[in-house]
Amino acid sequence: MAKRLGRLDVIATPIGNLADLTPRARDALAAASLIAAEDTRHTQQLLAACGISRPMVSLHEHNEAQRAAELTQRMMDGEVIALVSDAGTPLFSDPGLLLVRTAAAAGVTVRALPGPSALTAALSVAGIATARFAFEGFLPARAAERQARLRTLEHEPRTLVFFEAPHRLRATLRDLADIFGAQREAAVARELTKLHETVYRGSLARLNEQASEDGNLSRGELVLVIAGAPENADRGQLELLARLLPLLVAELPPSRAAAIAARVTGIERSVIYEQALRLTRA
Repeated sequence: MAKRLGRLDVIATPIGNLADLTPRARDALAAASLIAAEDTRHTQQLLAACGISRPMVSLHEHNEAQRAAELTQRMMDGEVIALVSDAGTPLFSDPGLLLVRTAAAAGVTVRALPGPSALTAALSVAGIATARFAFEGFLPARAAERQARLRTLEHEPRTLVFFEAPHRLRATLRDLADIFGAQREAAVARELTKLHETVYRGSLARLNEQASEDGNLSRGELVLVIAGAPENADRGQLELLARLLPLLVAELPPSRAAAIAARVTGIERSVIYEQALRLTRA
């Protein structure tokens, strides 16, 4: 008789409010042979609040390569393993990808138990277009690397979503305003689903002002939602602008350089002017 394989349940857990744990997720956690958790101490608090007691093992970025094969073998031997992160849906800036890939390659069923996600929660309340978006996770911590990453996204037309640490928020907002333009629409969602949930909306210039005025903006769990670049230029125009504008700025004031580049490329002068100012400062 063929051995029956186990299963991997990828379970979304609350990002703040414990009431957001779905009944299906609760049942799956209670029935699992083993729970693979990003931080077992954190998950133990969730299980205790739900009256659940199950064996656990840690699965994080430093040990996933070692754990994946071991856990997959246990599922091949018939065990059901629940994968959870500290909060939200696993694999979104959290560990679990290697385990999912290894289990699926071994023929183990991988089942999704959807629920809370800071990514979709922030998009739902930001008031910024959600038809097309790109999730970029955490930006690099070092300023030069962060700025370089943002420059690759400067002309991205889709809404952009980032996670950010509180102590880096003000620096990141400044970089966003410098590179994307101070008038780009954005939102900062903090402490989603928690007691002090707040959503700050406005231009990047306004959000920079608020970050200086309101210390609470830089506290707690943060998600940044940034409107996409205006879709008023094709790739050829953008490439032409990238070659032309530095030459113009080297010889002319930013406003004059922007006016000429706008006539040549057809891109809005206000968009080009922001870039000309950045080149002048650089």
